[in-house]
Amino acid sequence: MNRLQLSASIVEREPVRYTPAGVPIASCTLQHRTEVVEAGIARQVELTMPAVAAGEASGKLENCGMGVETLFTGFLAKKSRNARTLVFHITEMQDTGKD
Repeated sequence: MNRLQLSASIVEREPVRYTPAGVPIASCTLQHRTEVVEAGIARQVELTMPAVAAGEASGKLENCGMGVETLFTGFLAKKSRNARTLVFHITEMQDTGKD
């Protein structure tokens, strides 16, 4: 199963674009910071990740505040058919109320 859930905030946002079929696509960069325990050792994790949302989710992504922690749910896919880089495709989001 390809499902990713990430608590993150939007740090960059691009203008909404449209596919040839007229589907709105919103792109952004997410930032995540946390501390996790791995093999019994506390570890600081910090990352940025490119993300996109299509259709109805694009409108929700556009309405998310910059820097507001949000729980994003979706899946990972290649940026394009021949690319090695991955993009987080957001299908759901929920404001966690943290700044």
